[in-house]
Amino acid sequence: MTTADRRQFLQSAALGAPLLLGGMEAAAAQGMSEPHGLKPNSIIPADLPKLFDVDVSIHNLENGYWGIMPRVVAQEYQRQSAFINETNSIWARNVLPGGACLAAGGREAREAIARQVGCSVDEIAITQSGAQAIDTLILNYRPLKAGDAVICCDLDYDAMISAVEWLGSRRGAQVVKFSMPEPATAANILAAYEDVLKRTPNAKLMVVTQVSNRTGLVTPVREIVAMARARGVDTVVDAAHGVACLDFQISDLGADFVGWSVHKWTSAPLGTGAFYIRKSRLVDIDVAATHRDADPADITSRLPSATVNFAAVLAIPKAVEFHFAIGAAAKEKHLRTLRNRWVDALRDVPNVEICVPDDPARYCTMTSFRLKGMDSDAKAQAVQARLFEKYKILTVWRKGVAKAPVIRVTPGLYTRTEDVDALARALRVEHAMYV
Repeated sequence: MTTADRRQFLQSAALGAPLLLGGMEAAAAQGMSEPHGLKPNSIIPADLPKLFDVDVSIHNLENGYWGIMPRVVAQEYQRQSAFINETNSIWARNVLPGGACLAAGGREAREAIARQVGCSVDEIAITQSGAQAIDTLILNYRPLKAGDAVICCDLDYDAMISAVEWLGSRRGAQVVKFSMPEPATAANILAAYEDVLKRTPNAKLMVVTQVSNRTGLVTPVREIVAMARARGVDTVVDAAHGVACLDFQISDLGADFVGWSVHKWTSAPLGTGAFYIRKSRLVDIDVAATHRDADPADITSRLPSATVNFAAVLAIPKAVEFHFAIGAAAKEKHLRTLRNRWVDALRDVPNVEICVPDDPARYCTMTSFRLKGMDSDAKAQAVQARLFEKYKILTVWRKGVAKAPVIRVTPGLYTRTEDVDALARALRVEHAMYV
């Protein structure tokens, strides 16, 4: 809901206006007043740590789970939560004049995301997570027939692999898995995808991960999508760690179906994701089973019927505004700089293997490493524990990589240079844990 819509509601809803206005005034008195407008490219990346309220007693380098809201978005979320709590179904049931209602609020969130990724609002739907977004695209893919093959990779997200396996067990698809090569150079990645497509002539659908949640590898999505399309294979792109972390537009991927998390690098409240369906391909993603009366020409009919966190959705436009205030290019550069700082500091340290190539096109802020001899899940867990218990550095171990487990390191927008420096110092001491 926009400020103008909120003002109109407070003026027009005579019965509840005194109570509601009092609630908004109380929120303002608690420091939740309307933040100043965020102008595009107005935030200097070096100032970002000052714009977040975080616990600095721990070096938190595990920002791949979700993105901490900057203060301005957290305030917006608090304000919207108070507003929704006060107005309840008066707002949600779409009875207010001037479009001050759920439909308008949801549309504003979709418009903000469409503006961010560069597509039509009618090609965007808001979900409750990136996993829900991508699962919806995979599980409701209509052209799939029994006997068709679906392809996935070891570096794909667990939920995506599970969705592909569900197509095998419930819809009779042949599930084909392959492992990403190491080193994962552009040439090796494309060769691996070409190989699996050649040996799977009955392939119909393939999952393609833009940025692996396990290693941080950035794949050449556009080339993979084109390769698949040339063989009549559709792709569902997992862009959960790409959107708002890398500087690109949805058209750069060349894909018809893309899903991602809005609560990751867009820094929106938890419980927000989105998917994109190219308008001409909407018919190929089925309407949700719980939406039997929905308009099939409306992309939101692909979402399951559910009561969502309205305040989180209403805060999305402020999060997108914050994204533009940093600027996509400056944001990507800032995150890469933090990543490069710790990686470069360990170039001369033996026994530390960085699990993505040095090619800037193949990495972003998220990067994983292995210590020599770290060849089991238990050993990876022990490294994570050592870094936290001894140095107060939070990382996360990731399994599922064909070669061996890894430790994932993910600086966030608020990360300080001292946080990544602490990791480099710790690994200089601990690099020989298993040799």
